[in-house]
Formats: sequence, C-alpha cells, structure tokens
Amino acid sequence: MSALILASGSSIRAKMLGDAGVDYLAVRPEIDEAGGKAPGKAAGDVARELAELKALSVSGRRPGDWVVGSDSVVSVGGRLFDKPESREAAAEHLRFFSGKAMVLTSAAALARAGAVEWTHVDSAELQVRPLSDDFIHAYLETEWPEVGYCVGVFRMEGPGVQLFETVNGNHFTILGMPLIPLLGALRQRDILPS
Repeated sequence: MSALILASGSSIRAKMLGDAGVDYLAVRPEIDEAGGKAPGKAAGDVARELAELKALSVSGRRPGDWVVGSDSVVSVGGRLFDKPESREAAAEHLRFFSGKAMVLTSAAALARAGAVEWTHVDSAELQVRPLSDDFIHAYLETEWPEVGYCVGVFRMEGPGVQLFETVNGNHFTILGMPLIPLLGALRQRDILPS
C-alpha cells in the first residue's frame, strides 16, 4: 500500500495536514532552494517550481508513494525575499516591508513515481502597517530565531499577526500551503476518502 509523504521540514505544514486528519510521513527534501529563485522569475513560477522540486526530490526515493511538496515566496515592491539569514537581515526585511503591500504566494505539488501529477498556486495580499524600529526590535526579541525559518519574517499563528493592517487571501495559503485544493486533489486520487 502506498503512503502519503510530506516533502518538508516545516512544522506548520505538518500541523496543517495533521489537523486536517491526514495520515502522512514527513521526509525532508534534498534540494537547493536558491537555484529556483533566479532574478526575473515571477513569484508564482518560483513557488510552483520549488514545490515540484521538493516533491520530486522525495518521490525519486519513494517511487510507490504519493509525495506532497510545498513552498512559499514573498514579494514586496516587486522584489522576492528569502528567509532571513540573520537577525540583522530580518530587521532589514521588516524595515523594507514597513507600510507596503506584501504578496505571499504558496504552491503545492503532488508527485508519484518521479513525475508531477498536480500543482496549485495561490496568492494572498497582506498590507504591512508602518513599523517603528522599537517595534521591530521588540518583535525580534520575542520571535527570533523562529521567524528566521519563515519567508516574510512572520508566523501568522503567533505575534506576526501584529505586522499587518489588512489581510486578503486564504488562511492556509498564508500559513504556507494551499490546503483546500490539495485535499481535493488527494480525494480525486483516492488517497483520501471522498
């Protein structure tokens, strides 16, 4: 019998699947994420390609299983942002985000036997409120190093919600994986009961 594999080390993606009642095994993918983030690529293309690469990385090692890959990218002012490499970089990101619209794009891919069978990309727009240096310092005092693993330097399920004035988009997309379409794809393939 085939298994469902989550090709991710993300605790929030694992929690989303677990909370939805999905049985899965988490396996960390072996990819170079920087390679997919070439300048000039659209955010949706980057997120989709990285989700596919993650799924294929694990699918090649587990050919009989269904593998979910997922990735998220943040774009502010037309510039793509990676996870911050240091606390100082996180503060720089937050200063740049201050008062601007952030577009968070999340993608999911489903692969089996080394081939991508399905993908979905979704975006949400989050308006970052003006952030003072005092707020940024206090925020990182509380949230670092955890937000260092988060594109956009926030965890919506934690104090990161304080960064925003408005949020337009799907909750799961903002958390990092378009879960509702993924669950539908799993049901269509009889991986989950319909």
